[in-house]
Amino acid sequence: MKMNDAFLASMREAMHLLQTAGPMEATEAIQRALRQQSPTSAAVAPAAPMPAQVVERLLTHAQAPARTVDVVSDVPETIPATSRSTRALRPDSTGASPHKAGHFSQRTFVNQAGSRSYKLYLPAGQRAEPMPLVVMLHGCTQDADDFAAGTQMNALADKLGFVVLYPIQAAENNPSKCWNWFRPGDQQAGKGEPSIIAGMAREVIASHGIDARRVYVAGLSAGGAMAAVLIQGYPELFAAAGVHSGLPAGSAHDLPSALGAMQGGKGIGRSKPDAMPSTTPRRPMIVFHGDADHTVHPLNGSRLVAPFEKGQARREKERKKVAAGHDYTRLSITTPAGVDAEYWTIHGAGHAWAGGNRQGTYTDPKGPDASAEMLRFFLAHPLPG
Repeated sequence: MKMNDAFLASMREAMHLLQTAGPMEATEAIQRALRQQSPTSAAVAPAAPMPAQVVERLLTHAQAPARTVDVVSDVPETIPATSRSTRALRPDSTGASPHKAGHFSQRTFVNQAGSRSYKLYLPAGQRAEPMPLVVMLHGCTQDADDFAAGTQMNALADKLGFVVLYPIQAAENNPSKCWNWFRPGDQQAGKGEPSIIAGMAREVIASHGIDARRVYVAGLSAGGAMAAVLIQGYPELFAAAGVHSGLPAGSAHDLPSALGAMQGGKGIGRSKPDAMPSTTPRRPMIVFHGDADHTVHPLNGSRLVAPFEKGQARREKERKKVAAGHDYTRLSITTPAGVDAEYWTIHGAGHAWAGGNRQGTYTDPKGPDASAEMLRFFLAHPLPG
């Protein structure tokens, strides 16, 4: 058997292990294959199809519950899909009537870097003042409806009065619908997916009279990693970022180094996350990470806030016990330049959105409520001036 054939066979084995045994066993199979493969082999290049599928699938937990496609199954198809979606997202405890829900619509954005669809949620009710905008980046295998259902961000938008933008990654751009945070061409302002997402945000700002000082970006897993890329590349556009179970910008440059970063930097690929370039934070960031996350190592949460801790002007740490949820430790930091960060370590939590709703995938209802805490943090940090 040729070297390349052997590598592909190992990748197929890893895919089988991912589906039957779990991500850790699949990771070990990939590591074995990479150790046996020549560093110059084309099979480990970023364009190799089988490794790409394996690594991208590993960016979210392989055993997440299946999403219910039609949450409100008794709604006739003659009612627009936007109405069905927003009814499903509103918590039952609100007692709100369906006609008071906001408007959820889908559009497509195109620029020189390519095109992506997105869904836009406009909250119920009239507002005299320009509203904030929150850009929500889903994780692998998810879509806008799934992520909205899991995070309940639309219900918060109705309550607090802000617009929510959900960019959608297509399968033709990534087999598992992951944002390509690990590709050099998708890690810089003005290029690739960062350019497309920023362009979407600017389009919505212009067309809906958004308060340009209050535009925020948040994401889960691969979406969280892309949120870290965007806040670093577009500090003039995004006022703050929320990263849940994600990775720092620049922590990988290809598929092998992405897998190494996800597993805490344990020796595969050419990059070393501990040695990755560190930039001075220009915008606030709130980070959530479960300390039992076996998909994206919790060390990545620490690395996200490490640049804020260099010569910090303020550092406060507290641990909270939660009777009906996960205990957590919250670290609050302020840099000498006055840039704030919060790092929530959720004890006993895995790779899932904290406080999320089980209507969506990759959620942990126990909390703390990441959506509510992100909004608190965001709205307290508009762009200066």
